[in-house]
Formats: sequence, structure tokens, C-alpha cells
Amino acid sequence: MKNKKALSAACGAVLLSAGLLTPVPAVSADTNPGTPVNQTYSVEGFISHEELSRTLDRIEKSSQGRVDVHTAGYSNSGREIYTARVGHGEKVILVQSEIHGNEKTGTTALLNMLQQLGSNGSKEIQSILNEVTIVAMPMVNPDASELNRRGNDLSWHEVVEDFPQLNGASPSWNYYTYTNQYWDYKSNPGFDVNRDFNPDLNYEPSPEDFPGASSKPGWYITPEAQTIRDVYQELMDEFGEVDVFIDLHHQGEYFVEGTEDKVTLSLSGNFVPDPASEAGQKYAEYADTYDGEFSKQLNVAAYRALQTRGNSPFDHISLYPQDLDLPGTALGSFALNGSGTVLFEVTGQTQSYGQKKRGQFVKAVEMGMYGILTSVASGEVYEINEEAYGDIPKTER
Repeated sequence: MKNKKALSAACGAVLLSAGLLTPVPAVSADTNPGTPVNQTYSVEGFISHEELSRTLDRIEKSSQGRVDVHTAGYSNSGREIYTARVGHGEKVILVQSEIHGNEKTGTTALLNMLQQLGSNGSKEIQSILNEVTIVAMPMVNPDASELNRRGNDLSWHEVVEDFPQLNGASPSWNYYTYTNQYWDYKSNPGFDVNRDFNPDLNYEPSPEDFPGASSKPGWYITPEAQTIRDVYQELMDEFGEVDVFIDLHHQGEYFVEGTEDKVTLSLSGNFVPDPASEAGQKYAEYADTYDGEFSKQLNVAAYRALQTRGNSPFDHISLYPQDLDLPGTALGSFALNGSGTVLFEVTGQTQSYGQKKRGQFVKAVEMGMYGILTSVASGEVYEINEEAYGDIPKTER
């Protein structure tokens, strides 16, 4: 993918780290819905891409060889997309954050986890590292992160330059060109990268598959999705399969069903219909690899870890809406390829909360992830009754 914007990205890095740089009409990019137009929420407490690079370098050096950091690819604007690998077990867990640039707590949680796994010498940490290989991809959509928005920084014209066979095709349905009170995609367009995945990991874009739809696979036309796919394939080649894939996101503000408790985060392991079911017949070729039971066990492990804090915001965990059909998401595509999948959806994106409750949300993500790591390392996850997944309270929207 061409890096035509690399120079401007480097020059603007300091400004971009403070928030949205592109112009928007009338209202600040961080104005909260339902509040006065002059109220904004700061995002300066979140990590920038420049800070990410420095922090990963520091973690790698201080870990004395435990944590191995590599550049896996580059965004359209030339920013590095990193992998940080720790552990040497036969079970591999791939976890990513910030595929949407206004969903930032996962990146901090991942860095905290890498710091602890890389430097803590406790028996508990060592048991994880002996059994599990963790590959973290923090901030996989760095251009969107610097712009503090959902979509990346890529035009349809640039896509056609890289895939000439798409000349004359309609832009994909997930191509953003609108303007609202938060973002100006009209003058600086981009794509929802988390709709650019395809369960056929070797898929090549074909004009008859455009513009596509939410219930159809994506195309791997963005450099960010291509990089994540490449890392996934490399791990499959090395380990035979990627046992677990975790995707760290944010959502709107909701309640735990039947209560007045605001959701701290939602979990899910269900993104496409089971290929063995009537609803999932179109995915029948993946019936032998899909493992919905394991995904449910992983989600229950995360849920139970969060319940250990008792009557607190860490107890306000809900089940994300089910019965989805999203093969164009990383979670949907990788689930069909055999990975147990877990979605974390922290409440409140930057335009609704800014960095408010940042510490609480980061801690919740860390607790849930460690619940998965420890249960996979010990083997306890495989003993969980998958029916307990249905006991997780639903989300009331």
C-alpha cells in the first residue's frame, strides 16, 4: 500500500495526538451529545502513536528478552502497526486494540499487560508464559487513532490505485464520506477497517463483490486489515491455528438488563451463525473449523474474572447483542477459521466520555483478559460449561 501521506503524518503527529485535526462544522469534535456545544472532553490522557512506539521500545528493553516487538506493517499514512510477542507456550492468543481510533482504552490495557508479563517474575505469570504465546497488536488503526475517529485515512481513489481491477466499481458500503458534528469524512475520507475482513484469508478483491453489505464478507482493501490478516496467517503457519482471538472495542452507553446499572463492558463470542445450523448454511465450508462452544467458554472465563470484584462497576458486565451475521469483522472471519473469539465492548467512546473513567475501564479490560489468559494456561477454560454463557446478563439498549 502506498504511503503518500507519511510526511504529513510525521509533521502533524504532535497535534494529532491531542485529538481530531480535520475540520468539522459548528461543533467541536469531542462535544458530548445532549450537552452544551462548548462542552468538550479531553483525550490527552490516552496514548498517541508516537508514545506507543516509545513505550513498546521501553517494554522490550526492560523485559530482557521476554517481549519481542516487531513492525508487522504500516497504515496508509506510513505509521507502524506493531506486534509484541511474549510467552513460549503451544497455545497462541492474538489480541488487538483500537481498530476504531476513538476506542482507546484497550491500547493502554494491552501495554499494561505487556509490561507485567515482561517483567513480573511471579509463579502465576511464569505459568502463563510457559503455556501460552501472547501476540498483542496495540493500536492497529493508528491513523484513525491520531484523528480520534472510527475510520482510517484512505480514499477510494487510493484503493483503486492499489487494486486496478476495481476501476469502475462502486465504493464499498463501509466507505465514509459524510460530515457530522464530530467528523469530516467528506474532506478526509476513510473506511471502517473492521468490516474489511474475509474468512477466505487469501481473497483478492473482485469488482462484482462491491459495494457489499454488512452481512457479507469484506475484501482486504485496507492496509490495516491486510496487516492483521497477515499476522493471523503467519501464526496459523507456525502454530497450526490461532487458539484465541480477542478484539478490544468500545460501544454506546447501555444498562445491564433489568437493572439501573450502567454497563461497564459487554462481552460476546457470537458473530456469525454456526455453520452447522440452518442459518449458517452459507458458511458450511467452515463447519469443521468453527468452534462456538470454545468461544462461549472463553467469554465465561472473562466474565467470572470480573465478578470476583463483587458489588462494584466491575460487576456491571453484560452480554453484547447476539444472533449477529458479520463475516466482514475480524471476529467473524477468524471465528470461521477456528479461533475461539472474545469481544470486549467498553462503554463510551471518546466523543461521549473523553478520558473520563479511563482508569476504571482499563482495569476492567485487564481483569477480563487475565481471566482468559490464566484459564487457557491452566486448562480450566475447557472445563467450563458453555451453557453458563447464557447466564451472562443481557444488554438493555
